[in-house]
Parts: sequence; structure tokens; C-alpha cells
Amino acid sequence: MSGKTKNRLARETSPYLRQHADNPVDWYPWGPEALERARREDKPIFLSIGYSTCHWCHVMAHECFENEAIAALMNEHFINIKVDREERPDLDETYMTAVQLISGRGGWPMSVFLSPDLKPFYAGTYFPPEERGGLPSFPRLLLALSEVYREKRETVNQISNEVEARLRLLAERPGGGPDLNPATLNQAANLLKQDFDRINGGFGGAPKFPRALELGFLLTHYRATGDPEALEVVAVSLEKMAWGGIYDQLGGGFHRYTVDGAWVIPHFEKMLYDNALLVPVYLAHYQISESPLSRRIAMETLNFVLREFTSPEGGFYSAWDADSEGVEGKYYIWSHQELAEILGPEAPRAAVAFGVTPQGNFAGRNVLTFPYSLEELASRLNLSGAETERLVGDFKARLWAAREKRVKPHRDEKIITALNGLMITALCLGTQVLGEDKYYQAAARAARFLLSTLRQKTRLWRIFADGRVNIPGFLDDYAGLANALVDLFETDFDPVWLETALKLAQEMEDLFLDEEDGAFFYVARDQEVALVRGKNPYDQAVPAGNSLAAWLFWRLGRYTGKERFHARWEAILRRFQSQALAIPGGFAHYLKVATITHLPPLEITLVGVPGDLRLKELVAEAHRHFLPERRLLLKNLRDPEPLDRLIPGIQDYSLVKELPVAYVCHHYTCQPPTGDPRELAARLRALSPRRT
Repeated sequence: MSGKTKNRLARETSPYLRQHADNPVDWYPWGPEALERARREDKPIFLSIGYSTCHWCHVMAHECFENEAIAALMNEHFINIKVDREERPDLDETYMTAVQLISGRGGWPMSVFLSPDLKPFYAGTYFPPEERGGLPSFPRLLLALSEVYREKRETVNQISNEVEARLRLLAERPGGGPDLNPATLNQAANLLKQDFDRINGGFGGAPKFPRALELGFLLTHYRATGDPEALEVVAVSLEKMAWGGIYDQLGGGFHRYTVDGAWVIPHFEKMLYDNALLVPVYLAHYQISESPLSRRIAMETLNFVLREFTSPEGGFYSAWDADSEGVEGKYYIWSHQELAEILGPEAPRAAVAFGVTPQGNFAGRNVLTFPYSLEELASRLNLSGAETERLVGDFKARLWAAREKRVKPHRDEKIITALNGLMITALCLGTQVLGEDKYYQAAARAARFLLSTLRQKTRLWRIFADGRVNIPGFLDDYAGLANALVDLFETDFDPVWLETALKLAQEMEDLFLDEEDGAFFYVARDQEVALVRGKNPYDQAVPAGNSLAAWLFWRLGRYTGKERFHARWEAILRRFQSQALAIPGGFAHYLKVATITHLPPLEITLVGVPGDLRLKELVAEAHRHFLPERRLLLKNLRDPEPLDRLIPGIQDYSLVKELPVAYVCHHYTCQPPTGDPRELAARLRALSPRRT
């Protein structure tokens, strides 16, 4: 195949697959054509899985897949299949587990060699074009594995059958174990706290990831117990990240991780999901502490997503690449000389503020950080706090304007339903906590787009790209979107959002429920499955479908009072409790949900007419406090019937003396209604966690 001829991937919607359309490799997308050819010709499959903003995926593509000689070996000896992990997380999950079983490590690019029956017999990640760093050369590996497949089929079958058996064992691992209760949840939190880096914040050493789900669990643990150490872990981590290179000091938003343990040098890609998950943590910390830093970081991150990740249709794109013009981090880094050219005589003070040195901290240039607190910086610059703040703001504006002239990183413009659900949730919380209507407008617009374009009849699609929908939705797509609709309902109180969330929940039960143990499969009952139909229970970079489902059914049960929903979330928590308590870092969102279900129930019911200024004040007060266990309702006296149909007992709430009022019921005890926002604030403050 000539490198000048586009291969089959040119017809795909995935930006990652299209990046490989000019490769001389005879690539196939995953599908019947490739799998049938492998069986017909009895050829092994080379399966390559990655994503469009993966730096080392680009490296292997350039070194190996663009190489005519290597491509010829691949085409001669293998059926070559390319998969976008974000389009097919089911395949990614199955074969990543196989990679870890075979090689002891995982990551992307993922390189898996399969027999035609899709069983792995060899696997790894990045392979270089020549032997390097203890890794075999990719050409030598291709020839050796082709020979093994032809000459030693019994060995190949033995290995692949063993891997398949272990995959099935992991997928079908039984539940049980210690019950989830406040004591065992405390133990899980303590295990996480043991990994806390007390100097730099975060967990563990290099490379260091934000781990938003673990931080969210610890904040909820603080809500339940008043544990000051849990709050300290979160506070220190959020502050250290905000001042580090993992945070884009000019444009807002977080990079994927840092290669060091002190948050200085990032792997520069920016993912929608990291930013969607970190915003609620910063907002919750602001609710608890009133930290102006947490408030600012949340706002800047939301603004970054609205500015750079929003599609014309209203959905949110997936990622920004680490590279720009083929150079890692080029868009973000600065030389000492550049500061002088842009800022003139003020450059030395800017260098102090942003930690810029002539030698640099990254390839002779500088990733901007904020090494001193505002007070420390003011002292070093011999300025007042207000003067320092104005000066730093001016530096940022001028450097930002200069950076806007640079070539921006490649953007993966896939719109993924599950990740859009997470982003809608973050925007709703931004509206609730910060009072910014633009975040609500963006959230509602995105939800309407998803429901009108990616939901067709009673099925949800996972991907929108290049003007087309693709890939039937998985469990996290349904649960992530349904939870986002509940968050919209708690923002504008339109019953349509809640009604649609209930419909999605019913579709989830129809498509994914395992009647035997009450948990949910990741792939729908009528979708293709590779090797095993697992439940994918682990919360990793994003919440697992099952933990999102447990959260959804708990919320729906609180609104509707239906025992069916109560049974659903209880079954999910029971199914995975032994695994979650053993490895809490892999079940952080699950543990957060479990913690909330053990909090005393809290119902806040507002009654009034939308547009009433006093009612707006009551709504703002209800949103102001970190109360993840709350059930928040607004009975609209102008049109009560839609809510009356959905929520039993709402008819019993009415106005008092013709004023909008708030009813607060906590731990099965109701207080007298109040129309005074200050009184409502006092009652909600009284629910603050007890100190341990």
C-alpha cells in the first residue's frame, strides 16, 4: 500500500483513526470485515488502541506506522486493526486487562496480538523501530510473533486460553465481603489518606495525577464525619495543583498529569473529563472553606471549557493534544528572553511571579507556575497585596495575548455522551455555587443537543463526530447523562429533566441489568462483546458505569419514593463492596456514593413562583452549602401538575402567608417553614459535620 493512498480509516468519524488514514499500514477499523478476513486467512490480528491526544501514540505512529518497511511486515503477516479507546471503552477495558496480565504494565498506545478468535497471546504498549531501552524492535517482534503463530500454534492456544480464562475470572468475580457501614468507610478513607503526599499534596509520587474522584470521596467523608485530616488532604492538594504547572496559569484548565511529584512539569494534553471532574471538587471546597483560590480555579476552568471545548452544536469536545506543531508543550512554554520581549522592564518581576529562569525547567524553556503565595510575592516585590494582584493580572493578560498568536494544539472534536454528562454536571454546580447563569445556559444547551441528536427513539448513542452519530451507548453514557439531567433539574427545577432521567433509567434496566446479582453490565444485551461481557466496576480516570448507576438510582429513589430504585442502588453497592474496601483507590466514586447513602436524609423543599426575588434568594441559599445528601425541590405554584405526577407528597407543601417558603426536613424531622433566607442559612449551617 502506498503512503500516498488513504486507507480505510479515512472513512471513520474518529479523529484518532483519521490521523492514521495516510499510514502505509493496511488498517481496518474494528468490525466484521477485519474479523472475518482474519478467520478466513487464519492470520493473527495486530490490535492497536490509543486516542488522538496521546503523545506516545503519535511517537509510535511516526516511528513505525509511517515507516514503509515496517508497514509491509505488518501487512504481510497480520490483519491490522486500529481502535479509538474513547469510542470503544469496552474493547479498551478488556484488552488493557489482558495487557496487564501478560506484561505486568499497561498504558497507551496499546499493542495486542490476537488469534482470529480474538484471544490475546502477546501484548505490550509502545514498541520502538529498533531495540531501545530494553524494548525489542517492533520489526523483530512482528517477525517473531508471526513465526510463533505459524510454527507453535499449540503454545499460542495455551497462552491465549489462559488469558481468556483469567479475564473471565476477573469479570465474574463474586461479590460479598464486609458490609459497607460508617466504620468500614472510615477504614477506606484512612487507606487513601496513607498515600497522601504531605509536602506536595496529591497521592503518591511521580507521575502524579489529579485523582479528582479520591478527593471528592474525602470531601464527602469530611461531610459525614468532620474528619479534619480528610479536609486537609483535599485543601493542600487543590492549592498545590492550582499553583503548579499542571494548571494552565494563563488559560485556565488542567493538564492530564505531571511527570514529577511536585505538579511542575505536565504531560500537556488537556482532557475534558479531568476538568469536568476537578471543577466540582474545587466548588465543594469553596462551599466548605470560602477559599477565593478554589472559587477562581473553578471559574477559570469552566471558562476554559466554554471557550475552547464547546462545539457549534453545544456539545463538548474530548481533548486537546500535548503537542503543537509537532513539539510537546510548545504552545505553553516560555523562554526567559520571550518574557523580556513581551513585558519589557517588568519582565524580572514576572519571572519571579511565574518561576521563570534563564535555564528553564523544561527543555531550556519554562512551564509557568506560581511558586509563591500572593502574600509572599508581595513581600518579594515590595508591593501591597492589591498592587501585586493587579500586576499579576496584567502579566497574565499580556502573556495570554501573546500566546493566542501561537498555533494551538490539535483538538479531538469527538463529542462523547458520558463525558458530556460529567461536564453538564460541572456546569450546573458552577451555576448553583457561583450564581453564574452562563454556565446553566451552556449546560442546558448541551443537554438539549445530546437528547435531540444522540438519543434516537429509545436508544442512546455514544459518539457524535464529523456530523454523524456512532457506537451504541454504554452504561456510563446512559448513567452519566441521566445524572446530568438530575443536576439540571436541581438547577432550574424543570420537571422535564427529571422525567427524561427516569426514562433513561428504565432503558438502563432493560439493556444492562444483570438480574442475578443486581449490578449492571457495561455493554448492552444486544451489543457485540469481545471475549467477556463484564461489569467494569472500577472508578479510574472517570467514574465507572456502576457507580454512576448507583448514584442515579439513589437520587431517583429520593425523589420518587419508589422502592425499585432503592433496591437497585443497594444491589450495586452490595455487589462490589469487598473489592471497594480492599482497593479504595479503584472505587473512589463508588465509596463517595456509599458514604452519601449513610448520611441522614435531608430534604429541602421550596414553594413559590419562579421570578420572585425572595424565592431566588432562598434558592441561592439552598445551593450555597455543601450538602451532597440533599434532595432539593421547587414546587412551582404556577404549574404544579408536572411535579405532582412525578413526586409523591409534593402536593402537601404550600405557601405560608403568601410568601415563598423553604421547608427543611433532616433525619426524618421537619422544621417549621421559613421565608427568610437568613433563617434558612442558619438552619443549613447547623447541619455542618461534627468534628472527630
